Amino acid sequence: MEHKAKNLLLAALPPADLKFLVPHFRMIQLERDAVLLRSGDPVDRIYFPLSGLIAFIMDMPNGQTVATAIVGNEGAAGVLSTLGPVRSPMTAVVRVAGLALQISPTRFQAILGRSNALNGAVQTHARALMAQFQHVAACNALHSVEERLARWLLHVHDRVEGDVLPLTQETLAEFLGVRRTTVTQVISKLREQGAVRSNRRSWIEIDRPRLEATACECYQLMRRRISRIVLPEDMRSAGHARSADHPRAQAQASLFAKTDEMHPRPRAHGAVGHRSKSH
Repeated sequence: MEHKAKNLLLAALPPADLKFLVPHFRMIQLERDAVLLRSGDPVDRIYFPLSGLIAFIMDMPNGQTVATAIVGNEGAAGVLSTLGPVRSPMTAVVRVAGLALQISPTRFQAILGRSNALNGAVQTHARALMAQFQHVAACNALHSVEERLARWLLHVHDRVEGDVLPLTQETLAEFLGVRRTTVTQVISKLREQGAVRSNRRSWIEIDRPRLEATACECYQLMRRRISRIVLPEDMRSAGHARSADHPRAQAQASLFAKTDEMHPRPRAHGAVGHRSKSH
């Protein structure tokens, strides 16, 4: 079975390099709120999302959690362990359900030593994450909570299908580093501006043009910067927002299809009994 959604980091690899990874991939389901990695714990799996959304969060001493970056099919979770310490420097939690390719760090590290292209992909991912960390820190210091929530919602919208975002109040509070009561107030203001059409307990419907008008300039700055880092020049010049339609990605389709044929789709590791903290 082939999937239209592909991981951009893997799609940028030459097929000759990708074929070393494919036999070791397992297709899994990413269930919402599943904890994939915990800060300080050994990294025993690496995840390449094909769809869905993963948030990297900081666990504060008082029990509060704050999001510092998110990744969809443009990135990975756990891959930074290949650059240094084997323990995760952050917690990674699924915030929008989806699919991912999973591989053991040992297998990945062995192939990393044989592929310059894969080394380049890991460095690309590290630069993209660092860009997010820097922008989020600056945005948190300079812009209002309404502008920041609009920015986060746009980032999520870039990574999911449709205008209805499956986000809980707890997730929005985690994005902003505020209490849920503050989220309720901010959502009400965005709804008055028409940027949010409606919201329920577990989802929020947006009006993207009005949301873009409300967001701070950080959104466009981050989007352009990360696009330059993640997308190869030929994909950008051809106007491909996603790599699935690019000839290189099409040439790899049969390789990805083999992954689904070889392995079933278990739940994401850590999905059962591991939930992120609420505010």
